[in-house]
Amino acid sequence: MGPLAGIKVVVLTGIGPAPMCAMLLADLGATVLRIDRPGGSDLGVPRPLRYDLLLRGRRCLALDLKRPDGKALALRLVEGADALIEGFRPGVTERLGLGPTECLARNSRLVYGRVTGWGQDGPLAQAAGHDLNYIALAGAVHAFGRRGQPPTPPLNLIGDFGGGALYLAFGVVCGVLEAQRSGRGQVVDAAMIDGTASLMTAFHGLMAAGLGSHERGTNILDTGAHFYEVYECADGRWISVAAIEGKFYAELLRRLDIDPATMPPQMEQEHWPEAKARLAALFRRRTQSEWCTLLEGTDACFAPVLTTDEAPSHAHNKMRGTFIEIDGIMQPAPAPRFSRTVSDLPIPPQPPSGPEEAEAVLADWLDPREVAALRAAGTLG
Repeated sequence: MGPLAGIKVVVLTGIGPAPMCAMLLADLGATVLRIDRPGGSDLGVPRPLRYDLLLRGRRCLALDLKRPDGKALALRLVEGADALIEGFRPGVTERLGLGPTECLARNSRLVYGRVTGWGQDGPLAQAAGHDLNYIALAGAVHAFGRRGQPPTPPLNLIGDFGGGALYLAFGVVCGVLEAQRSGRGQVVDAAMIDGTASLMTAFHGLMAAGLGSHERGTNILDTGAHFYEVYECADGRWISVAAIEGKFYAELLRRLDIDPATMPPQMEQEHWPEAKARLAALFRRRTQSEWCTLLEGTDACFAPVLTTDEAPSHAHNKMRGTFIEIDGIMQPAPAPRFSRTVSDLPIPPQPPSGPEEAEAVLADWLDPREVAALRAAGTLG
């Protein structure tokens, strides 16, 4: 029973940030019901359902929302929900008759969570796009990359999952808390471009203070500094060092047996390339494992660079249970952690329900007599 136990959320199926948001809420104990099309939907990269890990932790009800009975059942479920989540282009749910006006009319306490790339309004609101486009316009992509190289598209952690899913989840929980006090619901407009801009707040401050450069690969955190970088080892594997503070940098040099007097002052940027070349040559002399023996667990701010297959086996991750196995698939565990309201193990991704499964799916939402009536009417398939 996680901290969100008792909170009920309906999510209209989609890809990217909406499923991730639903997973986060379900991981922390919310009862989440995914509404999908009969036969399932195209959820992005083709793969067996059990590997679509963002769909874990919730049951799935197959409904044709273009049919009157399908829409009617969706609105009936909204009546008992604390929140609804959708990730379509602006106007899609309105055309289905499931927009904020219709849903809030059925449940005035509902928090209607919407996540898009560009937001619900603005000149680009109706334009297609993906993570890379949103974080480009928000000013994030320009900052990724090495000196003299083009901007490097990062994984879709920043727009879809950071600026989208996390901000939507935060907004929905805030909305539910407020509705418990006021008795009134509202719409949450979580735009990936807004969330990404928010994530960049600290860097706007650095630029305004004259403490950063728009030239990639010349700043402390963007591979410009020799003390905040990844280095290749003798075995072709990689390690990371992030000794920003002076005392940690001194500890790194000490453990590397480097006399500080032979190195340029840490923060003199014009000397970073030569210092980086020296460290790169040094780190190539030993394997990743050997560097772990020397540096891991010290105040040198060090960690090996691991793959997604390797990370679950690291001793620190194993002790903390950072990764768990569900349905034979190793995956990240629910986060964050709570001392008292500990989350249950999420159930694996579920396929859209057939008529018989639909009754079990609806057991948490409707009275058994109502479910029986829906079955008799053929609404459940």
